[in-house]
Amino acid sequence: MTAKRRRLSRSGEFDRVYRDGSSHATRYLVLYRFPRKSEDEGEDVRLGVSVSRKVGGAVDRNRVKRALREAFWELSAELPVGHDFVIVARSEIGDLIEREGTAGVRASIGEALAGGKAGRST
Repeated sequence: MTAKRRRLSRSGEFDRVYRDGSSHATRYLVLYRFPRKSEDEGEDVRLGVSVSRKVGGAVDRNRVKRALREAFWELSAELPVGHDFVIVARSEIGDLIEREGTAGVRASIGEALAGGKAGRST
């Protein structure tokens, strides 16, 4: 990973992706994407993760966040440069991680990146 963190951390950054970006949903997550202007903070892909208390306690939420980040960055070759992404976990994602591990999460993110035949785009 580069020296600079490739994460969204400020609420304004999340809000911009939600408001101005596009989204694709699967059963387990919603993926928002927002293409930044090239002069805005470089060409790096940045990721934000949102996991609500509906997923579980703090330990469960942190486990889900780690799995989402790992699976997302494994797909980095397929990601368009200069985009911000936010992944919002749905409550069923904990079951997916227990059943299929990171591979299942990676497949769900890949489905959302592709526009998802089963997902809904807005």
